[in-house]
Amino acid sequence: MSDYDAIVIGSGQAGPFLAVRLVQAGMKVVLIEREHFGGTCVNDGCIPTKTLVASARTAHVARRAAEYGVNVGGAVSVDMKAVMARKDRVVAQSVDGLTQWLQGTAGLELVRGHARFTGPDTVEVDGRLLRAPKIFINVGGRAVLPDWPGLDRVAVLTNTDMMTLDRLPEHLIVAGGSYIGLEFAQMFRRFGAQVTVLEVADRLIAREDAEVSSEVQAILEREGVRFVLGVAGARVEPHGAGMRVHCTAAGAAHEIAGSHLLAAVGRRPNTDDLGLAHAGIATDARGFITVDDQLRTSVPGVWALGDVNGRGAFTHTSYNDYEIVAANLIDGEQRGASERIRAYALFTDPPLGRVGLSEAEVRASGRAALVGVLPMTRVGRARERGETQGFMKVLVDAQTERILGASLLCIEGDEIVHSLLDVMAAGASYRVVQRAVHIHPTVSELIPTLLGQLVPLAPLENRP
Repeated sequence: MSDYDAIVIGSGQAGPFLAVRLVQAGMKVVLIEREHFGGTCVNDGCIPTKTLVASARTAHVARRAAEYGVNVGGAVSVDMKAVMARKDRVVAQSVDGLTQWLQGTAGLELVRGHARFTGPDTVEVDGRLLRAPKIFINVGGRAVLPDWPGLDRVAVLTNTDMMTLDRLPEHLIVAGGSYIGLEFAQMFRRFGAQVTVLEVADRLIAREDAEVSSEVQAILEREGVRFVLGVAGARVEPHGAGMRVHCTAAGAAHEIAGSHLLAAVGRRPNTDDLGLAHAGIATDARGFITVDDQLRTSVPGVWALGDVNGRGAFTHTSYNDYEIVAANLIDGEQRGASERIRAYALFTDPPLGRVGLSEAEVRASGRAALVGVLPMTRVGRARERGETQGFMKVLVDAQTERILGASLLCIEGDEIVHSLLDVMAAGASYRVVQRAVHIHPTVSELIPTLLGQLVPLAPLENRP
């Protein structure tokens, strides 16, 4: 038995930073990782996918070069091996930097292997027992597969598998019309593949407002991505070197033959092989570890951070989980996950920057609200850059004047949304932004204009 002050299981976006902070606070700490440092974000999530998005955008802009008066000469081609090699270099830089930092942290022990609880304060790693009064779980999640008959007879790719695909698919079928699926759909269409997205709901990214879903679909359709919505009764069979999907949608039968199939229908937490029952750690019906506002589990002395606690499932929320736990344990503060404002992005091109409540959620709350919508065709910077797709939309509480939420589906929407997030975090009136003088010509300069034309949120039956 090896005794420590703290055990950290998993090295995603919370684990390493927390482990180092605990060491700096004078604790004896061990960090356990079974696969690779950095977790999903660094290895097969945010960093590599956004690197691929950048390559895909470059190809897209090159094909549009003539619109800007630029002659690139000849057809634009994509070297997938070179694209993936660039991605690998970017990932390696991040992993190497993180590894060197952790290995160079005096007093931090690193253990490779799979950790399983044997009791409320004890874990086992490859036959070795480790014990500590404080244990932190940061093991992330993984992709789930659709329950389609025949799926076990064909090759199915996940977001992780896509990171090693150095040959362009002839026809990529994407199962799932949500955030991950749409990003891959657009990037591989821009690389040159035929792409079809199959979605069981009657619209894409159903969490968003209907006009966001509609506009995202229109943007990708203009680039040649095909969508089949309202999919039911899907089944798969081998077909040549690939597969064929049979389904119905809108009362019609569909048969889609593809060379590759990507499963992007959701993710599940990596909690089923941690031995949580041996520690008495409670989970919900989907396998997420139940935690309170300070991320404490049902067992005293055990915390769950990142994707496994179901409180965010984003890199930035995972890192904030670390900040919350460190502040409460080390800095003597009282912070909780309920304090943060929901914010995330869909990294299509143009991206969708989201913060706070959607219009549907505002309506469900029953409060009086104001709304402003501005098409990007009215934004000078967007016209100058030939990027006029999308719109900006903001919702405001009519009584408190506080910003309730925003959907910015536009060029740089993933960046400019933070100007609204910061005002929301400050609890300030929307007039603070409205009266600010922004730099011209930028996309952000139209945010005050947008806020200056707010109107009451009309009942659905009265909307044009």
